[in-house]
Amino acid sequence: EELKTALESFNGCNLKNGARNTVFATGTPGSKVMIIGPMPDADDDRDGLPFSGKAGMLLDRMLAAIDLDRNQIELANTVPWRPPGNRAPSGPEMNICRPFIERQIALFEPKLLLLLGNVTARFFFGGTGTIHTMRGQWREVPVGGAIIPALASLHPQELLNAPASKALAWQDLLSFKSRLAQM
Repeated sequence: EELKTALESFNGCNLKNGARNTVFATGTPGSKVMIIGPMPDADDDRDGLPFSGKAGMLLDRMLAAIDLDRNQIELANTVPWRPPGNRAPSGPEMNICRPFIERQIALFEPKLLLLLGNVTARFFFGGTGTIHTMRGQWREVPVGGAIIPALASLHPQELLNAPASKALAWQDLLSFKSRLAQM
């Protein structure tokens, strides 16, 4: 709650000026799983919740396919405010927001991260690769003195736009489910 209050009162990022809501993480504290997307879209901004709208409904179906429910996990975005026109956040905007998402991860202490989309994968893994070159590979993400295994995959919005990619996302989800079962 203190972090949420701090984020809501933070005025150091220009993205906040054009957003309706600060979209803070939701879910169950102490969950083994945290799913992180890039930034709120129009539905998220309107509802004030991550992964709302059609993309959120698809994510719910994806989670159900691997025996997870959004109420059992943490959902967050790297950037808590919707950029104008749904553009990708700039490097400086993401750097300004980095301490907030890293603190959310440190507080929630997940055992596994599922990073959805190009922007999110680049944010945590670095580099300039595309989601298609970064997805499906387990990597380690250092956060708050911990090292957390992370898997990048396609964002549900991308799957809505390019349904042919659903087979790739399914491979990633099966890998995620398998890793989770080992914990």
